[in-house]
Amino acid sequence: MFEFKPWQLIFFSLVLLITSSLLMIWQPGYHFFVGGLMTAILVSLFIRQNDMTYFTTAWSLILIVGISIAGLLYKQMNTEKILQHAFSFLLVLGTGMFTLYVKSLYQKLYAEEEQLNALFQHATEGIILTDEQGFIVLANPAAERIFGYASKELQGLHIEQLVPHRFNEMHTRHRQQFYQHPAHRRMGAGRDLYGRKKDGQEFPVEVSLSFFYQHKKFYVIAFVVDITLRKQAEQHLLQQKEALEKLTDDMRRMNQHLEEEVQRRTHHLQQALLQLEHSRRELQEALEKEKELSEIKSRFVSMASHEFRTPLSTILSSASLIQRYPQAEQQQLREKHVQRIKDAVAHMNNLLEDFLSLGKLEEGKVEVRKEYFSLHELIDEVKEELQPLLKPGQHLHCEYTGKDQVFTDKQMLKAMLMNLLTNASKFSGENKPIMLQLDCSSETLRACVKDEGMGIPENEQHHLFSSFFRASNVTNIQGTGLGLHIVKRYVDLLNGQISIQSQEGKGTEVRFSIPL
Repeated sequence: MFEFKPWQLIFFSLVLLITSSLLMIWQPGYHFFVGGLMTAILVSLFIRQNDMTYFTTAWSLILIVGISIAGLLYKQMNTEKILQHAFSFLLVLGTGMFTLYVKSLYQKLYAEEEQLNALFQHATEGIILTDEQGFIVLANPAAERIFGYASKELQGLHIEQLVPHRFNEMHTRHRQQFYQHPAHRRMGAGRDLYGRKKDGQEFPVEVSLSFFYQHKKFYVIAFVVDITLRKQAEQHLLQQKEALEKLTDDMRRMNQHLEEEVQRRTHHLQQALLQLEHSRRELQEALEKEKELSEIKSRFVSMASHEFRTPLSTILSSASLIQRYPQAEQQQLREKHVQRIKDAVAHMNNLLEDFLSLGKLEEGKVEVRKEYFSLHELIDEVKEELQPLLKPGQHLHCEYTGKDQVFTDKQMLKAMLMNLLTNASKFSGENKPIMLQLDCSSETLRACVKDEGMGIPENEQHHLFSSFFRASNVTNIQGTGLGLHIVKRYVDLLNGQISIQSQEGKGTEVRFSIPL
């Protein structure tokens, strides 16, 4: 398809502007030449910078005003011509404002498209997009680096070329079954998978699959992670465990032999065995902690992949759908999808904020910075920031007693209140009240957040302050499972206490107190 270059559009616009100007000066009574000026302004719509639009609009307005003034001076203007020139002035002015408005919308779309492209280009995971025949349509630099290909070399290849030859037949069968019955599959779904680099080298991978339809065509998105180092670490840990078990068995046999041979050293050998058993228990506890950390990491990867994939899919689909509405009268449809993109980006930003807060807490980088501040002003800030997040019909009721000036960490207190109130709104239905009670009548600040939402199952309430934990009845509500964990850590840093009372289907009440 032929595309105009910017200098060609500028040249065409200038020629059209000059020609129309000369014709209007030659025949000022013919007003249809104004269409040429309007066309020159509209042509500048395809030039990204606004300079050409400003120039053509200003030139056209000056020309119309100049011709009108010249007609008045030479007494060639009557009332009808004055009205015609005024109408032409308004048409040109309106065309210029419309062109600038449309260009501002496109500039916002360009910026958001560049942000989405940057996210795709700089992702640390490999991202591969294939069509319904299994051919690679798109791959990011991380995928090219993982499989050892140069830039753009993966495009057009068949996905089986990235699978070891001995697995090709099985992979083809699984791929066809997936196309017939597509379903989202999270990272590391119980399979040992291997990839093949350009030079033929094989390596272990984890793959997360997702799919979508576009223009009635089926596409599959694969998120690929090279887990070679993890597999090596697991193998090394297994070898150490086997060696330790063998060493323990050998020492037990030796101990039995010594007990049979030397009765008088029984007491000393028993002490040695007790020490050895203590060491074994410590090692077993260390292994259990390592296993727990591995499980937490697995839950984190699974949750982050799911929570980021959903807004990414929303951004991708909305960005694609925007291209279907190029007409001016379709602006409302475009704004709808632009808002969806903004909401998805805001959700991703909230996820990153939770991860950063948890990271700082784990690394011990969070310091308590106490100061005097007005509690009333803090409540007003919290209410203002919470208002856009409330569902239709929800209303925050605040009750406050005690002194206004308090001495504690303002940012931590605000973060705790926002987190608890956001949870109350998120897990409550529309038209449900939310209550915030604060009491600062003594040297202790007491706070209570109550809602009438879905509540928490009783048998799961002992996990509430664990990281990445989410109750079984909130699977359809977005979240990271970090909110209450972060609040608990903040309360501990402030030497306070926190408690939760909840009943499934009736609501939740969270109370905390911190010394001032």
